[in-house]
Amino acid sequence: MVTVQLRISGKVQGVWYRASAKDQAISLGIKGKVWNERNGDVGIIAQGEISKIDEFVLWCKKGPQLARVEEVKVENIEIKDVFQSFEITKADH
Repeated sequence: MVTVQLRISGKVQGVWYRASAKDQAISLGIKGKVWNERNGDVGIIAQGEISKIDEFVLWCKKGPQLARVEEVKVENIEIKDVFQSFEITKADH
């Protein structure tokens, strides 16, 4: 299992990005959380099998139909938390 933090920039708020990311994560068996950043980006922490994370990152680069993704930054992180589900949160962390 790996944990990554993603920061997605572009037109990614107000286009159902978080809800779509949650649906995609659940369908891939990924746990974690997604939130809106104050600067208009979307943040995600995702945990899962590396092949599923890779597939999720590819989806994040496109996003839902109304999104216009400009950049996806992916960083491997070490955290003690083990997520039990994938949730939309109100604030970063």
